[in-house]
Amino acid sequence: MAETRGKFDFAIDRGGTFTDVFARLPDGRERVLKLLSRDPQNYKDAPTEGIRRVLEEETGKVFPRNQPVDTSLIGWIRMGTTVATNALLEREGERTALLVTRGFKDLLHIGTQARPKLFDLEVEMPEVLYEEVIEVDERVVLCQDGCQLPRKDCKRSVKGSTGDSLEVWKELNLEQVEKDLRAVLSRGITSLAVLLLHAYTWSDHEKAVGSLARRLGFTQVSLSSEVMPMVRAVPRGYTVCADAYLTPKIHQYLKGFTCGFKGGLKDVDVLFMQSDGGLTPMGQFCGSRAILSGPAGGVVGYAITSYSQTEKKPVIGFDMGGTSTDVSRYAGQYEHVFEATTAGVTLQAPQLDINTVAAGGGSRLFFRSGMFVVGPESAGAHPGPACYRKGGPLTVTDANLALGRLLPSFFPKIFGPKENEPLSLEETMKHFHHLTEEINLFLSSNQSQVARNGSNHSEKMPNGQSEMSVEEVAMGFIRVANEAMCRPIRALTQAKGHDTSQHVLACFGGAGGQHACAIARALGMKTVFIHKYSGILSAYGLALADVVEEVQEPCSLQYEQQSFGALDQRVEQLTKRCCDTLSARGFSSGQITTEVFLHLRYEGTDCALMVTATGYPSNAQSCRAGDFRTAFTKHYLKEFGFTIPDRPIMVDDIRVRGCGKSGITSVYTTKVDKRGAKPVTMTKCYFEGGYLDTSVFLWEELACGQSIQGPAIIIDKNSTILVEPCCEAHLTEGGDICMTVGSDPHCILGTELNTVQLSIFSHRFMSIAEQMGRVLQRTSISTNIKERLDFSCAVFGPNGGLVSNAPHIPVHLGAMQETVQFQIKSLGNKLEEGDVILSNHPCAGGSHLPDLTVITPVFKKGVSGPVFFVASRGHHADIGGITPGSMPPHSTSLQQEGAVFTSFKLVTGGVFQEEAVTEALMAPAQYPGCSGTRNLHDNISDLRAQVAANQRGSQLVGELIDSYGLAVVQAYMGYIQSNAELAVRDMLKEFACRWRQQTGSLEVESEDFMDDGTPIRLRVQINEEEGSAVFDFTGTGTEVWGNCNAPRAITLSALIYCLRCMVGQDIPLNQGCLTPINVIIPPGSILQPSQNAAVVGGNVLTSQRVVDVIFKAFEVCAASQGCMNNISFGSEKVGYYETVAGGAGAGSGWNGRSGVHSHMTNTRITDPEILEKRYPVILEHFSLRCSSGGAGKYYGGDGVIRKLLFRNKVVLSVLTERRSTQPYGLLGGEDGAAGLNLLHRADGRVLNLGAKTSVSLEPGDMFCLYTPGGGGYGKAEEGDSRLQTKRRRFTETFPERGSVFEYRMAQEAV
Repeated sequence: MAETRGKFDFAIDRGGTFTDVFARLPDGRERVLKLLSRDPQNYKDAPTEGIRRVLEEETGKVFPRNQPVDTSLIGWIRMGTTVATNALLEREGERTALLVTRGFKDLLHIGTQARPKLFDLEVEMPEVLYEEVIEVDERVVLCQDGCQLPRKDCKRSVKGSTGDSLEVWKELNLEQVEKDLRAVLSRGITSLAVLLLHAYTWSDHEKAVGSLARRLGFTQVSLSSEVMPMVRAVPRGYTVCADAYLTPKIHQYLKGFTCGFKGGLKDVDVLFMQSDGGLTPMGQFCGSRAILSGPAGGVVGYAITSYSQTEKKPVIGFDMGGTSTDVSRYAGQYEHVFEATTAGVTLQAPQLDINTVAAGGGSRLFFRSGMFVVGPESAGAHPGPACYRKGGPLTVTDANLALGRLLPSFFPKIFGPKENEPLSLEETMKHFHHLTEEINLFLSSNQSQVARNGSNHSEKMPNGQSEMSVEEVAMGFIRVANEAMCRPIRALTQAKGHDTSQHVLACFGGAGGQHACAIARALGMKTVFIHKYSGILSAYGLALADVVEEVQEPCSLQYEQQSFGALDQRVEQLTKRCCDTLSARGFSSGQITTEVFLHLRYEGTDCALMVTATGYPSNAQSCRAGDFRTAFTKHYLKEFGFTIPDRPIMVDDIRVRGCGKSGITSVYTTKVDKRGAKPVTMTKCYFEGGYLDTSVFLWEELACGQSIQGPAIIIDKNSTILVEPCCEAHLTEGGDICMTVGSDPHCILGTELNTVQLSIFSHRFMSIAEQMGRVLQRTSISTNIKERLDFSCAVFGPNGGLVSNAPHIPVHLGAMQETVQFQIKSLGNKLEEGDVILSNHPCAGGSHLPDLTVITPVFKKGVSGPVFFVASRGHHADIGGITPGSMPPHSTSLQQEGAVFTSFKLVTGGVFQEEAVTEALMAPAQYPGCSGTRNLHDNISDLRAQVAANQRGSQLVGELIDSYGLAVVQAYMGYIQSNAELAVRDMLKEFACRWRQQTGSLEVESEDFMDDGTPIRLRVQINEEEGSAVFDFTGTGTEVWGNCNAPRAITLSALIYCLRCMVGQDIPLNQGCLTPINVIIPPGSILQPSQNAAVVGGNVLTSQRVVDVIFKAFEVCAASQGCMNNISFGSEKVGYYETVAGGAGAGSGWNGRSGVHSHMTNTRITDPEILEKRYPVILEHFSLRCSSGGAGKYYGGDGVIRKLLFRNKVVLSVLTERRSTQPYGLLGGEDGAAGLNLLHRADGRVLNLGAKTSVSLEPGDMFCLYTPGGGGYGKAEEGDSRLQTKRRRFTETFPERGSVFEYRMAQEAV
């Protein structure tokens, strides 16, 4: 690519609020400029205006605003833009139609079937991006070895690009497709997304549709096989829809942008930043690759400027803006993800792993039930924080202003209704005085109640917390905001086995400098780096970036000697494509580098890693591109703590990334001055110890060699940097600021309640549980735990009371506490240091037998008994019993469901008891018709992983105790439990008041029935004054002959789930939730069965009915499907299990969601292409079951229809409910439709299988599942049409993003 010396070069980041411009001038000087992205009174387009201003000011010539800009002086323009992101957030893309294989019109509506927010009864999910769906009669299926399906209508056999063989069962009918496309065009839709099953490997049908659509006049046609040819239809479908929806908007913007220049920028090199951190020519810039175009520039900026090639110390990027904070990591290579969710849309495309959390300068401040809460709601640009003088709420920015960390005199006067006033300290302080009064009122009225619980855990309880000052309140919110931002940084580093403290914190963005020292200190980091262009680093990163060309193809080869020839050939072809494209763009061969990646996984697992062989040269046992086997195993070992040496390695995708080196190198050096820096003024800043004299410096006046001791403030045009006490800042040769972070002078914390510390301890306890979960996921081996993330980790007090639990798997919420408390009662003082207990028995707090709970007591020297407990519960795929998978539909005793552990010492004196636990896992074989565990290796490996997770939790609890002292930690444990108790009491008082006014009563009751007629009855008596309640299940039916018996722990889990939903806000989920509740369950009933009762159905079915009964009593919402639809099939060679979505119940003000999991489950469903690739089944149909939701003022959600055609002989097991009883409607709403399980035999017979059965199937048999709908809410008035409930825009609560968010979503979706 030719140099552009003697011309102006521009790098521009067009953000949502501001547009940042970096300009390199003909003489080598650099200029920066910041202007509003939207200012229609003054200019049409901000980037064009930025270029015009620089040219006019530097040349002295006039460049009129109303005329196209002369481009003769412009060398190149590089841009990052949020146009695509904003269109996605606001749902303002192009009108789009989706063309899809028949039977799958609702595939993208159902998606993974998991709901995004576990406790929101109004299931708010993003609307699909398409307006209409065209179903086409075409079907291609993968060939399978050993398939016994007698298929007579196979039209032809074809070969896919992966090497897989396929059969075309239905050819494309182009005549019908043309009619359908013309009909869509006639309605004004000109953008088309095409998604046909298995097109990732065989794309002929998609290409034929694409050619036809373009010929008919569609202006945008996106094919899934071209946009991202990767297996998995659902994320590929979302990606192709996003491409069709957003690309026209991008083209529309580009057209408007180029119109502002003479000749439409024809002779100027214009490049746009993509989500992967590489630049691409303007003509190649498309919707699916544009989502992270803005923030990607910032990652490139800090990666190149703050990572030292000699020290090789990894860097954490910390970009704190107005509404959110972006966190990422760089250690010599960009960290990419290949599937990520933005604004509710999952995209399959290479993207930098940028983790967005809803904590920014504009994040709102709340005080809720004794807790300081920051975000996720944001004040936005309008009205903005309170200090902006536009009637906005209190925010993090206001807290910094109140503490003296922002100085209004150094800000431009752009605030107020006329945008001509300074920041308002008065407005901020007025709001803070009001909030402080509210907090102090709460403290005085609730101190005694909250303190009672804390005092139980400390020898001496001083008087409660004194009144808080405004400064203490503002400081409290800053500390809580900092802790909220520390959590994703810990998760991002520790998830992959990295030590957080061994990183440099690279801070940029407008708001980050005020928090950098505190965050680095909290994470143990010693260095903070702030680039001189930190306020516009995304724009500067564009100037430093390279042009990138990526090509990727799917693959189905095993990584072995026989495949290396084919792999080498495909790598060479892709490499040549990359090099040819870059050469055509003007790069010489010396400027082009390529890197080969293979997407590898162990056979039989879903955990694939995108691996480069850089540093692992080829040898006789590898392909020519490098030693990928060694690279993969080392990467796998680092990330997961083990390898699987005897397991074949599969290649899922081949990717080549080509770079055209084109980034500039900065020659800027700052002046040198060894004399002390002189402050421009002094001010008072509030820190932990009170107000301190603080020096104020202007960055532009500082010189290299000068050091600044904290406390100090350094002010730049675009940011304010706080140098905290015990920290030191100095200027580098390049003019950047490097801060050394000293340790915090230890602040002694007492056992008395401090509301700020309450919020921080809540984060810390939750962080311990989260870090335990990361260790468990990394070190486990089974699909259930490692990939489906079906586990929970938790911390418990010395009495076994739950303190924190992560993630919130509903069915685990109360059950683990019962298990720990059982062990305390059972073993008492027999527990010693080095012991670890294993338990799963229902009478010991177990949910069902496959959920194995591992409990570790935490000891402290000098204290006789355990001071805390940590525990992990994981779902093991098989622990023996009468059927593979240990989920039998017809079990009648506990022994038929697998191995049983009550108080089994898994580790004694630090020694893992492998022989004894192996014997126990094989013990079920002694019972008639039963087998011992069918997967002993995975059981042992996962149990070791659970022990390791507990060990990490024990270590972290120990570190917390070392930092604060046992009395303080246990006191705050009690306060956190009291906080949850308080929230539940407030909710019960509010309900009781409302119910008494409506009915004159303080009692509610309800009943519902299982399919066999067993009643579940509930009567609730509420004490309005105390905010307490008695939940009495007397009258519930007796234990049943079958497996729908639910242990007591299941009812408690369902109750905690319901209470949290009714509270309606984030609260710590712990034992405090149940403190105001007295639960009465009759012994011998279905909800408290005898010791040897079968319970597997109670966990997955009866739990749902308990929730329905509780919500019915409180009239919260109509019944959801009330079932998890447990379907499994297997043979000697294969086994598969899934739960299937249904309809959600409607409520006051909302329709129920269709095709979603509800209440006690949230499992993701296997993608259709993965299902057909790995199992002997063909998914014939998967759509919504129209009109199965109950009618009413608000409609219940529809269930789904799912049809499975079997290729081989298998045994099918069905464990379902709501096949006889219907999900109830509420307050006049109609009931949802009951479910139905049909079997279509290959010979034409149709059989109703009933709710629970096990049946042998032959090839050609088809199982048809019709899941229940949700109940309607409210009586529909005559003539009422179906009401559309209000959907929130995504900008109202900022959507999180990144691998940390994906992990949490996956973990809550089990």
